[in-house]
Amino acid sequence: MTWLEQLAVFGAGIAAGGINTIVGSGTLLTFPVLLAFGLPPVTANVSNTIGLVPGSISGVHGYRRELAGQRDRLVRLGTASLLGGITGAVLLLVLPADAFKAIVPILIILALVLVVVQPRLAGWVKRRRDNDGAPAPAHGGSVLFAAIFATGVYGGYFGAAQGVLLIGLLGVFVHDDIQRLNGVKNALALIVNAVSALIFIAVADVDWRAAVLIALGSIIGGQLGARLGRRMPPVALRAVIVVVGVIAVIRLMAS
Repeated sequence: MTWLEQLAVFGAGIAAGGINTIVGSGTLLTFPVLLAFGLPPVTANVSNTIGLVPGSISGVHGYRRELAGQRDRLVRLGTASLLGGITGAVLLLVLPADAFKAIVPILIILALVLVVVQPRLAGWVKRRRDNDGAPAPAHGGSVLFAAIFATGVYGGYFGAAQGVLLIGLLGVFVHDDIQRLNGVKNALALIVNAVSALIFIAVADVDWRAAVLIALGSIIGGQLGARLGRRMPPVALRAVIVVVGVIAVIRLMAS
């Protein structure tokens, strides 16, 4: 890569780190840039995943106040993300890319629907539980665990809009402030990205120059995204999620 191309990758890393912390879908910024500069698709995906891990750590650190008191929730759901991330990373290495790409836009659209209807759907779920006399599961119950695992599989395989899926699911099944759930989303995405990165480092072809440039940029972006995202009211945060998700679907279907 020329120095201008390297600067573009670094800039994409900043943008991706910020948008991953606020919403998710940062991969849709960095992945096309790497492809445009000549990296093979799998190498670009692998290098991008590794590069975004430091940004995910930066974002989680930025949301550390919102994560306070959620240890049990993180352990339970983090286990699902860990198992899903391992599964998805292995699938990336053994399956053809087209096998999973076809369903990605559908998953993102589903996530956007969940985000939009989340307040009403969460209220309906709560009313049903109140009528049945059953307390709401503190961590979302077995259905959420399975859904987080499936999202981890997706995240380990490709990862674009993983955060949109996570925040949509958490908003429906867990009755808590959306900023606290956004902190959980960032932690779960970090787990998936980190375990995938470890597998890729061990067995896959990595373009380390691209990975380092994205890593440096995403660290900066993660801090900027945390500062902005933590100040956004719930309605504004949902609006950003929907806009980013729609852009993600358009870009994936056009590729």
